[in-house]
Amino acid sequence: MPLTTVEKLRTCGAEGTTFGWLEDEGEVQAIFYRRPSRRLTVTHLPAGRAGALAGHLADLGPLLSGVTADHDTATAFAGAWQRRTGATAVPGVRVRLHRLGTLTPPEPVPAGRGRVLGAADRADVVRWCGEFAAAVGETVDSWAGSRFAGKRFTFWETDVPVAMAGSTSMVAGMVRVDPVYTPARFRGRGYGGAVTVEVSRAALAAGATDVVLFTDPANATSNALYQRIGYVPLADFTGYDFS
Repeated sequence: MPLTTVEKLRTCGAEGTTFGWLEDEGEVQAIFYRRPSRRLTVTHLPAGRAGALAGHLADLGPLLSGVTADHDTATAFAGAWQRRTGATAVPGVRVRLHRLGTLTPPEPVPAGRGRVLGAADRADVVRWCGEFAAAVGETVDSWAGSRFAGKRFTFWETDVPVAMAGSTSMVAGMVRVDPVYTPARFRGRGYGGAVTVEVSRAALAAGATDVVLFTDPANATSNALYQRIGYVPLADFTGYDFS
């Protein structure tokens, strides 16, 4: 996630974003960035280093609004931030990172086929992404600033579109699949797995060495689906909000 976000900031503008790294004896231990929302994203921190980063950022200011990182790092940093600033840390979103191992198409493959969407499909993409955002409790205030901008989208279609998947541009050999959405009326028929296989196969064909996606750890159905088609769980990521 940091890799694709930093690339988006590089290409679309990073005004107001602070970047940095944590170094020990000339060796980079972790990298981080703080968005204008004052939310911190940080890569894995070695044991015992959360306090040093929390102290440095507290002295640098302004106070953070939250942190997102792998679960152990986020929890350690949230605790260090509480001790340093007196803030209250409230657990928020939790997601699970998966990486594609051996791509395994579903058997049987459901009816239909994949179709990569183009400029003429923009209105449909915006509508479907809006439906997805509503389904997961997100707000799309502006397309350009959303998680949906700058992605390649694919529909799985029978006589009508029945599922959609997006994917990021390749960065350092990595492609992230996001979002994957099947409207409620079409679920349970294998369409979500089929469209995920379609975009995963396209990423591999384009030369990706790592294809990843995130899931809700509490959603046993989607986690099982992605594992059946070859995705392997790697780590849980957690967000904390500070007040």
